[in-house]
Amino acid sequence: MSFLSGLEHIVREGELLAPYTWLQLGGPARYFAEPTNRDELCLLVRRCREEDLPVGLLGGGSNLLVPDQGVPGMVIYLSSAEFARVRVDGPTVVAGGGAKLAHLIATAVREGLGGLEQLVGIPGTVGGALRGNASCHGTDIGQWTQSAAVLTHAGEVADRDGEHLVFGYRESSLDELVILEARFQLEPGDSVELTKRMQKQWIVNKAAQPLQDQRKVMVFRDPGGVGAASLIEQAGLKSARVGGAEVSDRNANYIVAQNEATSQDVLKLIDYLRERVDERLGVELQPSVDMW
Repeated sequence: MSFLSGLEHIVREGELLAPYTWLQLGGPARYFAEPTNRDELCLLVRRCREEDLPVGLLGGGSNLLVPDQGVPGMVIYLSSAEFARVRVDGPTVVAGGGAKLAHLIATAVREGLGGLEQLVGIPGTVGGALRGNASCHGTDIGQWTQSAAVLTHAGEVADRDGEHLVFGYRESSLDELVILEARFQLEPGDSVELTKRMQKQWIVNKAAQPLQDQRKVMVFRDPGGVGAASLIEQAGLKSARVGGAEVSDRNANYIVAQNEATSQDVLKLIDYLRERVDERLGVELQPSVDMW
């Protein structure tokens, strides 16, 4: 690892990625790094670019499928508190990209700032939520986002705001390598009422997901006007299974991995569901899961 001279303390070789994902599947990363601060992160990315080494960012792992054979490049995991800080600045909240979305929402509600509480129960990090414009019941994180600081693939820090911030359904213009932090402009409100609203929404959202202890992933984007789960059920696929991967009996837009499952099982089941829904209903589902 001569090209990583001075960074040996944050880089490991052959780290198994399965424990970092909700599916608990997948092989090792050739290199796995946990930078402790922004300077180390920028230097690491620049070194990888000089070596033409592919770089991937690992977030909360709730929306990720890692191949059984692993990943050939560098995987960066922002586990340090440096990337997960959440602070309140008047009517705005500033959150690191590595912070849990749940932490951002709870902080805002506690401080009497509304807008994000509808998103409670959505897993993952703030960075992942911004990249995919997390949404629920008519609210998306993009509508509350004022600005963001990002790290490009070239290892340069840049600011994104105004016309540089574009959010659509389950997508955004924030497609750089790392979302370092973001500022959210929220609405002042009563913390007690916001807490009640958040708790009610949490119950509703959790009821539509597989059980907490199950290894699962949400598979498809809703294709507008109708939910992907409903389409899978209409196509008669709620009991579909490939190897150790099966469609959830609580929500057909989730795949659950049993103990014997492999990443290949999940991938084959995703392909099978797409083909059958297209064949039987004429709708082409688009995956929401990030497949490395």
